[in-house]
Amino acid sequence: MNRYFRLFMLFMCAVQAVMGVGFFLGVPAVTQLWPFSYTNQMSYIFISSIFAAAAASTLWCLLKQDDRALAGVALDYVAIFIPVSIYLFQTSSASANRPLPPFLIVTGMSVIFGFGLFLWARRQPIYDTRPMPHMLRWIFAFFVIALIIAGGRMVLKEPNVLPWTSTAAATVVYGWMFLGAAFYFLYGVLFPGWYNAGGQLAGFLAYDLVLIVPVLGLYQNATEARLPSLIIYTLVLIISGLLAIYYLFINPATRMRWPRPAPVN
Repeated sequence: MNRYFRLFMLFMCAVQAVMGVGFFLGVPAVTQLWPFSYTNQMSYIFISSIFAAAAASTLWCLLKQDDRALAGVALDYVAIFIPVSIYLFQTSSASANRPLPPFLIVTGMSVIFGFGLFLWARRQPIYDTRPMPHMLRWIFAFFVIALIIAGGRMVLKEPNVLPWTSTAAATVVYGWMFLGAAFYFLYGVLFPGWYNAGGQLAGFLAYDLVLIVPVLGLYQNATEARLPSLIIYTLVLIISGLLAIYYLFINPATRMRWPRPAPVN
């Protein structure tokens, strides 16, 4: 990766981080970009966690200087933003007087960028040839199944999948975000090198750190209908966070190492 493209990717990470902080704090200049009305604070925090995950995944790849790993990040972009763009266009077209939301422009540009990044990253050499631990590969497969089930239910507008109140339209978008993440983890299962696992774990850890405290706060007013999903969601956050910390920073076989090894095509 040349210097200018690396600076551009770092700038993207910074923008995603700023957007994440803005949604988490409910900054009006940021939240007004979200195309759906009647969005509560917990939903904004969830969007914040998605931005944090995107920034962390990309930043991990940049810090490792393993450009091949960005292919999974790019696939995540494409898998999320193609259906989200179509859905936003459909909902906007349903109202003759409703202008296309600025968020639709962002999603459309993200699809184009994701395609380009994927095609470029797939041609890059692999620097980190360590294999993905077998146990972690099975864990990734479990994440894929869980994300497909949860995301599919949300896209179909089933109630009480998320442990907080959300509008039907926003829930559909969140569902596509889950399905996009499923593609990211599936890519790691199909190409099980460690270079293709750290980004997923870094993103999951950022997602967990943003959500864990707000989610624990939901127990105070949890309804009987939402309590099962709240318990499951909490367990997923805790377990996935601990797994990410172990494999990224503790396990001698997988933690980040310097200097970068020689590339393997």
